[in-house]
Amino acid sequence: MAGKAAAPGTAVLLVTANVGSLFDDPENLQKNWLREFYQVVHAHRPHFLALHCQEFGGKNYEASMSHVDKFVRELLSSDAMTEYSRARVYLDEDYKSQEHFTVSALPSVEPALGSFYFLHESLKNISQFDFKAKKYKKVTGKEIYSDTLESTPMLEKEKFPQDYFPECKWSRKGFIRTRWCLADCAFDLVNIHLFHDASNLVAWETSPSVYSGIRHKALGYVLDRIIDQRFEKASYFVFGDFNFRLDSKSVVETLCTKATMQTVRAADTNEVVKLIFRESDNDRKVMLQLEKKLFDYFNQEVFRDDNGTALLEFDKELSVFKDRLYELDISFPPSYPYSEDSSQGRQYMNTRCPAWCDRVLMSPSAKELILRSESEEKVVTYDHIGPSVCMGDHKPVFLAFRMAPGAGKRCQRHEGTPGETSLQQEEPRPPTAASTGPPARHR
Repeated sequence: MAGKAAAPGTAVLLVTANVGSLFDDPENLQKNWLREFYQVVHAHRPHFLALHCQEFGGKNYEASMSHVDKFVRELLSSDAMTEYSRARVYLDEDYKSQEHFTVSALPSVEPALGSFYFLHESLKNISQFDFKAKKYKKVTGKEIYSDTLESTPMLEKEKFPQDYFPECKWSRKGFIRTRWCLADCAFDLVNIHLFHDASNLVAWETSPSVYSGIRHKALGYVLDRIIDQRFEKASYFVFGDFNFRLDSKSVVETLCTKATMQTVRAADTNEVVKLIFRESDNDRKVMLQLEKKLFDYFNQEVFRDDNGTALLEFDKELSVFKDRLYELDISFPPSYPYSEDSSQGRQYMNTRCPAWCDRVLMSPSAKELILRSESEEKVVTYDHIGPSVCMGDHKPVFLAFRMAPGAGKRCQRHEGTPGETSLQQEEPRPPTAASTGPPARHR
């Protein structure tokens, strides 16, 4: 954008990333991940940047804490982020608490949500909502909040009710919500992690699958909570790992239209443990093998050709919420499950059917906050990060846009927010070597 007049509106970048793999192999994956992430930041130069992470800390948070600290320090102090003079980081590090930790199973702890917010030095008119005081507060400096987040009034954190995922005794997945006032418009940012498909065989049995119904119930719970009567309603963006899957039964029937199915059962229990789909002719070549944690289709290119868009007709889970959630058109390949081999940036693992698990969704009113300019190309971008680079088993997904002046509901009950309402922000410049000092930590 150098040499151009600043485009109208405030540049916003929303990123969601399941980063569990980064802490399982930090030496090989974190450097690649951060490089690709910084490239997207540099390309879009947002005034306001929100990064929502899931599985933050890997499968064993306690063992990965040193890697967690290094990752956070890098994000807050790297040259690429120098001009982001204010930041808020919320890490759910209370991994020892069965009551509050956002995990899916204990004692094998699947870790927390991590929410990062970066404010460019040129951004003047922004404040954050205090849910306890019910008013907005000015954002200054860099601060990290960890351990028990329940005592932090600047966010809401909830786990899903225990009965939402009966297969998992200690289900602790949930969401974290923050509220911001930017360009004199109020909006919520919700970091979410929904339940996965525990078994490919169970997912294949019905259409829609039983897991789809569980995710539907959990997402409905979140949407109801963020528009209830406790606080004034605001536009909202919900972005995270929704674990949305393609309708498995329909996909298998389409991919294996001319195949015959062989059922393999366990000798002792007679339980189905494997399905083998073979071509009717062609020497009965195996097309697909399906097990609890195996989805081995003979031709992965079907998921990559034209970014897999031919399979979008089987991406049905969001249709239940068509009146409550809006999404831009998807033009990138399924975001999960990619190989965790650092040399295989485009290869999918054969554990699950590839799907668009990672999404950026918004309320109908949030859609109106996005400024579409006819004079600027690609003012709004919805895409994934690191298409040819290993980013772990999930590719991060982002939405970049400009918030239109006066497009949303005006913030109420400001505190300490400058009266400036001009949206002609100075464009973020390439970083310099300046340092903004260490962030404050709150435990």
